[in-house]
Amino acid sequence: MHNRVGRALLALSAVLALLMAGPATTATADTIQTGNTVCSMYVNSTGFGAYCTSGSAYLGDGTPPPTWRERLDGKPFVPCRNFPIPDGIHLPQAPEGKKWVLRVTITDYDLNTYNGGNKAHLERAYMPVNAEEEAQCPEPDYMDQFWTRFKSTYPTPALVVKPTFTPRVNIPAFFSLTKESSEQYKTTGELSGYYDPQHNLTMRGMVVEMKVDPGDGTAPFTCLMGTTPADDPDGYDETQDPFHQMNTCKHKYAKSSASQPDGMYTVKLTIIWEVSYWIGRDAGGWHSIGKATVTAVQRLPVQEVQAIGG
Repeated sequence: MHNRVGRALLALSAVLALLMAGPATTATADTIQTGNTVCSMYVNSTGFGAYCTSGSAYLGDGTPPPTWRERLDGKPFVPCRNFPIPDGIHLPQAPEGKKWVLRVTITDYDLNTYNGGNKAHLERAYMPVNAEEEAQCPEPDYMDQFWTRFKSTYPTPALVVKPTFTPRVNIPAFFSLTKESSEQYKTTGELSGYYDPQHNLTMRGMVVEMKVDPGDGTAPFTCLMGTTPADDPDGYDETQDPFHQMNTCKHKYAKSSASQPDGMYTVKLTIIWEVSYWIGRDAGGWHSIGKATVTAVQRLPVQEVQAIGG
């Protein structure tokens, strides 16, 4: 997969500052179950992740996989676990003497199965708890095998400007993001808990839209983003001049930035991430969980030069 964003990471004269949109909301997918694992996933303006239950991966040794009861070896099953509130979630102040936790609970499980049974699923709740309420979900070491948690934050945006990083007056400037800053993968890998190599959960965050306010008083414009071939990662054809490009993510500055603070325009970016998941060789491909918005700013110098060179 190659996002419609450049691979070449340019040295920027001003660092992109990531500004979180808030208050953030969380979009979640239905709990999924494949092979030996049940997972609940989330996406918000800070990043995405999943909470899974089943235990260590079972790759097979010729015998049936052990049931949950067998793995407990006579110890009590604790179906809930408290986690920190995911980054990007904003909650009111907790009542006095309490704190907020994300409580994930395994429900409708069957201990006599290797994966909790077909009805097993996860339920999530943001709860204010005191010490006694928090202790309702103890975390004995032997229960660690049933829980897997992973998360990923969005990378800091890295803006690519073509044909030169410093745009010229009256010459179209084309905007994109580097692949490294517009596509993020996360997988549980060997700890996925799925019972064979064909079952592993992969999550992907990808920029699908970028709104650009060029900072010169003109109206913002929106750029749709997606996948492109490996030989055209940023959508800019180096064999053609700036006036003969198919890429529509462009802006033409009418005057230089000399009169602006520090001699640079302040470009505001509104970036839409879409997070999806994929399981093994799932014929259905990627399944969308939801979208999240991230904003950023970029200081950009524009020169009063009529030529492209430089």
